[in-house]
Amino acid sequence: MKSAGMGIFSRPAMHLLLILVVSSTPGGSLSQILGQVIEIIPRPVSVTMTGGAFSIDEGTVLYCGSPGVVMDRMMTMFRDEIKEFTGLDLETGTEIGGKKGILLELNGAGGPPEESYRISVNADGVRISAPAPHGIFNGLKSLEQMILCADQGKDGILVPCVEITDYPRYNWRGMHLDVSRHFFTTDSIKRYIDFLALYKFNRFHWHLTDDQGWRIEIKKYPELTLKGAWRKATAVGGESDSVRWYGGYYTQEEIREIVCYASDRYVTVVPEIEMPGHSQAAIAAYPELGVTGQKLEVKTSWGISPNIYNPFERTFDFLEDVLEEVMELFPSEYIHIGGDEAIKDQWKASTEVQEFMHKLGLQDEDELQSWFLKKIDSFLSQNGRRLIGWDEILDGGLPPDATVMSWRGMEGGIRAVDLGHDVIMCPNTHCYFNFAQAENEPTSWAKRHVTKLEKVYVFDPCPPGLNEKQASSILGAQGCVWTEHIETFRGVENKLFPRISALAEVLWSPGERDFNEFMIRLKAQRTLFNKLKINYYKGDLD
Repeated sequence: MKSAGMGIFSRPAMHLLLILVVSSTPGGSLSQILGQVIEIIPRPVSVTMTGGAFSIDEGTVLYCGSPGVVMDRMMTMFRDEIKEFTGLDLETGTEIGGKKGILLELNGAGGPPEESYRISVNADGVRISAPAPHGIFNGLKSLEQMILCADQGKDGILVPCVEITDYPRYNWRGMHLDVSRHFFTTDSIKRYIDFLALYKFNRFHWHLTDDQGWRIEIKKYPELTLKGAWRKATAVGGESDSVRWYGGYYTQEEIREIVCYASDRYVTVVPEIEMPGHSQAAIAAYPELGVTGQKLEVKTSWGISPNIYNPFERTFDFLEDVLEEVMELFPSEYIHIGGDEAIKDQWKASTEVQEFMHKLGLQDEDELQSWFLKKIDSFLSQNGRRLIGWDEILDGGLPPDATVMSWRGMEGGIRAVDLGHDVIMCPNTHCYFNFAQAENEPTSWAKRHVTKLEKVYVFDPCPPGLNEKQASSILGAQGCVWTEHIETFRGVENKLFPRISALAEVLWSPGERDFNEFMIRLKAQRTLFNKLKINYYKGDLD
């Protein structure tokens, strides 16, 4: 997979394992077609096999029936990816001539708008139609999966004749990545976005700041990256080692490049700037933002720092300045502000903070955090953005326009829905992919937390007992990858795959799910994993 330029695929790629028994053999012998498997993950809404197959080879032409900048870009991406991973160099054109081809066509057909699409394959070619370019992109990703999972012979690649109608179950289909604990290059971030596009995820939650490092360049506050992006040592396996000056950050130019790269693949990047806790790296850069005023170093070990932003005007001036630059870089409607695990001992011990609380008429520190986040919520709203926070933002009272990301189980999400707020489910019981995948996995997480593939697959973002209106407030869900114990991007890949495939199907595919059937399709995708050189966890697939 390329890390720059062309990406892998698009949204949550669909796995659909179909054994073909066909009567005609276009482009190959009967033995080449019998037993062929189609892997599309997540499973499409409707699939009808019509018999036969279409052969994709050097003579296949990629046509665009609705030319334009966006469609032309998608066609080029598809062509480049097929060439990179199969060696086939497809021709391109705008008018269907006498050659067999793959036609991309915008029309009013399909189910819900934007992301829906149809694929029709017969012996003469492939037609992908959709009401919007996003749907065409999704259809191309499904076709790419079919191509990459197929065997390639001297007569080309055989794609079975099929009729597919498809559209997603949830609007928010996200994956998170923590780059504060361990930093990854821009090429690695692009590869991560490629994975999301492959499985039709449409949100990339980018965790950019924490106690252990500040990873985003802010022009007005250069010390955030000159000092806050680096720590004197780093922890490996839970203990500090001799590695010195670990860190890194993304320049604003690099961030714009990544946001554009994601946008071309219909992935929205949602930045997270932590507050009021998980802020030691920022306070190390600017001690006046803290409660004690003491000079700090960026935290070198894992765990939660007790250092927290003070609630005074100078802090809000800083945060609003930061958020202004963040909003200029990220067009996302949503800005994530963290709000989790804020240890409030320094607030409790500070006479100045206590007097401030009394002046505001606040009863306790939870109400102070609520007051703090409501000011941020108001600022974001004035700028046309919406606040997302982890479920601790429920404590003390939710900001009026807040969306809750429920990670400590699903109870926080249920409470938020009852209060009339939108919710994204990401309970650590099912959606934390940094956890071990088996009890015998050689990782410290295996001693405490194991999230097996099947557990991800049976996850349902909508808890039982909600009425129709409440259920409509569940926007979707996301998986999370925290990197305290993941030092390399190859390690990230091993945590993602194959669990990302299971979550993709949870979020995209409606109806009942069958884990055994899913496993047949998933095992067939090993061909795709190998072509893309993914360092996947093999325990579930061997």
